[in-house]
This record gives sequence, C-alpha cells and structure tokens, in this order.
Amino acid sequence: MSLCLSFRGRWKMGQKNSLGGSSQLPKQDYKALRERCLMEGRLFEDDSFPASLCSVGSGPLLRKLPPGLQWRRPPELHSNPQFYSADTKRLDLCQGVVGDCWFLAALQALTLHQDILSRVVPLNQNFTENYAGIFQFWFWHFGKWVPVVIDDRLPVNTAGQLVFVSSTYKNVFWGALLEKAYAKLSGSYEDLQRGQVSEALVDFTGGVTMTIKPAEAPGNLWDILTWATYSRTLIGCQTHSGKERVLENGLVGGHAYTLTGIRKVTCRHGPEYLVKLRNPWGKVEWKGDWSDSSGMWELLSPKEKILLLRKSNDGEFWMTLKDFKTHFMLLVICKLTPGLLSQDVGQKWTYTMREGRWEKGITAGGPMKSPRDTFWKNPQFLLSVWSLQEGRRFPMPCSVLVSLLQKPRHRHRNWKPYLAIGFYLFRLSKHYGDQRRLPSEFFWKNAPIRWPEAFLTEKEVSQELQLEPGTYLVVPCTSKAGQEAEFVLRVFSRKHIFHEIGCNSSAVLSKEIADENEGQDEFFTKLFEKYPEINAVQLQKVLNHMTWSSLGSAQPFFSLDACQGILALLDLNASGTVSIQEFRDLWKQLMLCQEVFHKHDSSHSGYLNRTQLQAAMRDAGIMLSNDVCQLMLIRYGGPNLQMDFVSFVHLMLRAENMEDAFQNLTQDGKGIYLQKPEWLMMTLYS
Repeated sequence: MSLCLSFRGRWKMGQKNSLGGSSQLPKQDYKALRERCLMEGRLFEDDSFPASLCSVGSGPLLRKLPPGLQWRRPPELHSNPQFYSADTKRLDLCQGVVGDCWFLAALQALTLHQDILSRVVPLNQNFTENYAGIFQFWFWHFGKWVPVVIDDRLPVNTAGQLVFVSSTYKNVFWGALLEKAYAKLSGSYEDLQRGQVSEALVDFTGGVTMTIKPAEAPGNLWDILTWATYSRTLIGCQTHSGKERVLENGLVGGHAYTLTGIRKVTCRHGPEYLVKLRNPWGKVEWKGDWSDSSGMWELLSPKEKILLLRKSNDGEFWMTLKDFKTHFMLLVICKLTPGLLSQDVGQKWTYTMREGRWEKGITAGGPMKSPRDTFWKNPQFLLSVWSLQEGRRFPMPCSVLVSLLQKPRHRHRNWKPYLAIGFYLFRLSKHYGDQRRLPSEFFWKNAPIRWPEAFLTEKEVSQELQLEPGTYLVVPCTSKAGQEAEFVLRVFSRKHIFHEIGCNSSAVLSKEIADENEGQDEFFTKLFEKYPEINAVQLQKVLNHMTWSSLGSAQPFFSLDACQGILALLDLNASGTVSIQEFRDLWKQLMLCQEVFHKHDSSHSGYLNRTQLQAAMRDAGIMLSNDVCQLMLIRYGGPNLQMDFVSFVHLMLRAENMEDAFQNLTQDGKGIYLQKPEWLMMTLYS
C-alpha cells in the first residue's frame, strides 16, 4: 500500500497543465542514475513506476493476472539473458494478457526497419557490461523525442514466465522492457488495454499516418501498398470492430495485425495479389485461400512455393488482396515523410508544427453550426502555400498534408478518452495580410472549402489536400463547444508558411525534411516506366550506373554473369525477369549489403577477409561457422581468399534465400525433406 501512495504522490508532483492532471513524466537522467547505481553497487529501482500493482493498474487487467504475481529481472529468469539479438527473427514477439494488440502490431512493424527501431530502442544496452538494472527508450511525444527510463523488473507468474509481452526466444527481453516503458509513458499497463495502431505508429516515428478503409479503397490500392511496402513505412491493420474473438475463418475480430509484406504471384490461371499479415498473438491464423494449409499453393512453381509458404502456427499468413478488403476494416500506413501521398517527385518536403489549446469560454468554440455560434473563438492558423513552378501560366495544385493531434487530458492515457476532433479550411483573399483574428462575421459570409465529414475520437486526424497556390485559414476544433484539450497542428508541403494569428506569434518558416529515399522513388518510377520487367542485361546497366556512395573509390563492376546469378535468386516464377516489386526488394538488400560491407572493410581495399566476412554476415543477421565461412570464400572469393562487393551481394542474397527456404520447410527446426524436383530447383536455378 505504501508503494501505491508513493507512486500517486510522485505523479502529483509533476508539472500540471491548465486542463488538470499531470502532463509530464518525472525527469530522470539515465546516465547519472546508472553511474550512481554502479558506484554504489546496487541495481536501479524506479520509484516513479514501482514493481507493484500500482504500475499494472486498477481496472479489469487485475482480474487477468495469475495468482502469485512476482517481479523479476531478466538475469533472474535466464542464465544468458539478451537485451536484443540480431540473430533472432525480426517477428519474435508475442502478446501477453494485456489487451494491447494495437501496440504489438505497431511494434512488429517497427522491427522491419532496423534504423527506425534503433531510434526508439538503443540496441547497445545489455545485461553484462556495466549492468545496473536500468534501461532507456525514446518515444516521439507530441513534437519532441522524449526519453523514458525504467528498471528491468518484469511481472512473471510462479513458473517465472512473463505475463505481458514476451519473445519466442525466451532469453530476449527488449520487447518486454519496451512495453514497460510505453506503459510508464501511458500511465500504467492498464492504460494500454485499448488503442489504435495509428497511435503507437506515431509514437514510434513522429510520422504521418494515412488511414484507408479497404472496402472503400481506391482502385490503385495495390500500387499504394507496393510503394508503401518498399519505402520507409510502417503498416498495420484492424479487423472489423466488436468483441475480440476468434472467427471461423481463423481471423480474430476486433483485433490489430501487422502487414509484413506483399507479393504478386503467377498462377496457371493468371496473376494473384497476396498480402502477408501477422497476428501479434504469435499464433491463430487465417484458414481461407492461400492460408498455410490451402491447396492454392500447388498453382505456383516449386521454387515460389518453397520461398513463400511457411507451414507453422506462428501467427503469420498470406491472403488475397480481395479477401483482405473484405475482412479488414482499417489499413493504417505510417510514413516518415508524406512522399507516399503524391507523385510529384524530385522535390523536398517541408513541415511546420504549432501547438495550441482549446480553453472553455476562450478558445473552445466548437464546430460550425449556425451564424450565431462560437466557432470563431477557436484557434485560427494562417497557411500560405506556393507552387514550385511559379512561372507557369496555370500553376499545378500544391500537395499539402494537415495533421491534427490531440494531447492526452490526463496522466493516465485512458482515464479521460480522446475528444472528437477535426478541422475546417477556408480560402482567404489573395492580398490578406491582417494579423488579427477573423471575427464571427467572416464565418457568416464565407463557407469552408474543407470540413470534417465526421469528427473522430482519434489521437490524430489528418487529411491530404490539393490546394491552389494562395492563402488559407485552418481552424481546428472539437465536436462540441467548451471542451478542453491541448493539440499539435502540423503542416507538410513543398513550400509554405504557417502560423497562428491573433496571439502575437510571428510567422514560422517551414523546415526541410531530410529524406534519403526521396530520390530513389523518382529513379524507380522512371526505370519501370521504360521497363515494366527488366532482364539480366538491363539489370547490369542499372547496377553499374548506380553510385555506391559508401564504397568510395572502390566502385564495383557487376558482370553479366553476376547479374544473371542475382536475377536467378530473385526470379521466383522462372520468367527470366524481375518486376518493380522484386527490384525494390533487391534495392533494400543492396543498401544493407553496402552498409555492412563498408563497415567491415576497414582498410577500404574493396575486399573482405574471413574475419571481416564473418562479422559482416553476423551484422546482417546471418551466422556462419568458421568452416562454412572458409567454404564461402573458396566458392565466392578470389584466389587470395578475399571477397569483393559483387560476390558479397551474391552470397548475401543466396544465404537469405536458403535461410527462408529452410525455415519454411523445416518441421522441427533441425532438418528438411525435399523431393528431387524441389532440390534441383533450389540448387541449380539459384
């Protein structure tokens, strides 16, 4: 009981906002706390989020807890605890008794992007070197990256099994510790019981979310998924709302999933468009067409079947895009920049962020309902947008994305639900330059050009707009007058100025977004407009015209033979060509190869020796014994047993293919059985 009182009292000491409730985490200096614990020879104990039921919560979650709940540190649970291991599969997390499938679905999407994951989860933390029982994670919290410090005491049952998030690898604990940090940010584990995938995606990235209803999706949904899957995006989805229960078709109603991949396959009757999904439970899968036990797989070539189908109840499965549109209610795409939302390539995105609040009787004006309402009292923001082709007689519309995020109204995320929010957009006179708030008369005489079709009780509401160059007014509001909350308003465009009027604030110039992948979209578009499918000769031209920036003066040369070998590894349907989807997959692998090769080629010679090769493969998540590494140097290296970049790429692609094939075919994780045609397909044509 004393811990509970201490816990609640400590939060009351936090900074209060004008809307009531403590709005900030206690400030904790990770390095200072860690050094102090090491100096005093003790393990860190976080009094602000104690190892007690107070941190679990006070609602229905308590009834789900096992009897005899204990709190234990990872070194007490396993003889060789690992914080994070690159050797494990990226999708190795399973949901516990907390109803936070939305959080897990977003977290699984995060694991598909190592660079984004390492921003949230500092991967250099461990349980050995200078271990003090303290860990730190980072979340994007309404415009700022904030650190969250925790101790590593985790709730377990009497058998020592984790009660909440766990890994299929019992000695890996980063997922469980990240969930604890997110629970602390949200108030308690109980506060993770309900949520939307989009919330966690924004907290992990600070990105922009785009929500699509699959049943009402545009005809180019496959194109959108193709661009999204092979860009820096995180993708989640949710089945139709209702009580969370397993349906006859194997899906879970009222549940969130991660979209982990897509694939256009060639059947005997024509192409089929498939999406790959994962259930955060780590089990329970779709039972329809293209499920693990479906006969549809017999329509594919042996190689394509081997490399795509994995018959194990691990929660990951394939289904057709058509079935996906039928059974899923929401598709959420989170991108670090809005480039996915428009096709104007070769231009940088910029953004501006402003904070504001709705205060009762002052700025909480509510929606537009009648000429005499209080709508005009809402915060008013001036937006000026320009076309980058100003000399044109008929300038093209400007792509603009407006994102409105509301801040939680209580320290505990679920104690006060989100308000229903939205925003209106008005066109202003071309020569408008007044910095005073627009009076109620303006809104009597001018109709908005955009308005909320429905006010949504979401953390974020965003809308993509195509606007003519000019000046506009953005008015965010709640669905009812007098409702109080704080908010963040973000604007993304190619060129704009955005600021609040009537509050003595000056205009803020937009900041340019650095997107290292922006140029490649233009490259892909131009390439595949010319060649919808590319063969080995065309692949050779593409690879030899690329600039491998990390490799310096040792620029590689891809021979035709090397390109034929690469194409054979990618070409699952034996067509002799690769599609844009397959090439984008190759591109991601090439960028990883370049990164790890450059890292381990310490002398910048353009070659790796055995020790360097083994370390580079390990960094890429592929473990090679000394004997196998020596054989690979004999097979792929030169006479002096050193490997150049082109051979390294070939080895990496082949090793990944073999790993996928083994995991898909093995029944026990130790061996596989192949029929003769399958063996020949995997060994001769690769």
